[in-house]
Amino acid sequence: MERPKVLILLGSDSDMTIIEDGLKFLAKVKIPYMIDISSAHRNPEKTVKYAKNARKLGIEVIIAVAGMAAHLPGVVASHTTLPVIGVPASSGTLKGKDALYSIVQMPPGVPVASVGIDAGKNAAILASQILSIKYGDVAESLSRLKKDLKRENEQKSVNMRKKLST
Repeated sequence: MERPKVLILLGSDSDMTIIEDGLKFLAKVKIPYMIDISSAHRNPEKTVKYAKNARKLGIEVIIAVAGMAAHLPGVVASHTTLPVIGVPASSGTLKGKDALYSIVQMPPGVPVASVGIDAGKNAAILASQILSIKYGDVAESLSRLKKDLKRENEQKSVNMRKKLST
């Protein structure tokens, strides 16, 4: 099996549903990944070890899914020079707004890219776009994705106009 290029860390097993579509997307475009649960609060040593060793493992992009205080993406970013994409999870009383703010309000020198709340698929697509700079096959897959999105959108427009004209 090819070495993983994307590392996906979840703050909790409850975050798995958020990343499922992203995993399907990575499989579709044939990007190998590894996934694990690594809480920045409950197991910080494991999280730091992943961040520090990711490059040695062949990882090129890290996706971190976290809710509430959402420290996971920032902790990972503070220990690596690889791109980190944070996915805020819609958990807790604030339904993900706290996680979103935590991810996008990183201090200077510790950037974390962010996608929308519960947007695991967009995180996988962004990771793929980063990898497409280096891997032509990934760039081709993304071009096909854009064409498919355009085709689907055009078909929805046709369907809506038909429905309204009847």
